[in-house]
Amino acid sequence: MEKKKGWIAEFKEFISRGSVVDLAVGVIIGSAFTAIVNSLVNDVVMPVIGVLFGGIDFTGLKLVITPASEGVEEAAIYYGNFIQSVVNFLLISLVVFWAIKAINRFRRKKNPQEPAAAATPEDVVLLREIRDLLQKGTQLPATEAAVAMDEAEADTEQKPDSASE
Repeated sequence: MEKKKGWIAEFKEFISRGSVVDLAVGVIIGSAFTAIVNSLVNDVVMPVIGVLFGGIDFTGLKLVITPASEGVEEAAIYYGNFIQSVVNFLLISLVVFWAIKAINRFRRKKNPQEPAAAATPEDVVLLREIRDLLQKGTQLPATEAAVAMDEAEADTEQKPDSASE
């Protein structure tokens, strides 16, 4: 009979899996990156947009439903906060897009050459030469044709049949 693992042992096994650790690292780095992007948007980009649009602050925009009265707070729809959130989302998306684009450009420069294509096997080259000569109507001398065909047959016999594997 197999002994059951205790929940602590199961939790330890779960938490030590590579994917969970990778996820945790991703969340931590993501939160740090979020702080950087939020600072860039709020401290650098939004002031410039505010100057361009005459210093408008979207968060102050609201539609008052019931004005404040004796001890009762006003009831209002703060659509300015929504507009500000949409603008922040678009700006953050734009910043992340440009950051990813720069990272991808850096990766391409770091590894500019793609792996070279594999060289064409000699038997294929010989068969192509024979095909081209036959298309031209050129007759091969009997000895050259026989040697070329023998080499091609020998190469194909030495290769294992991939269908039998």
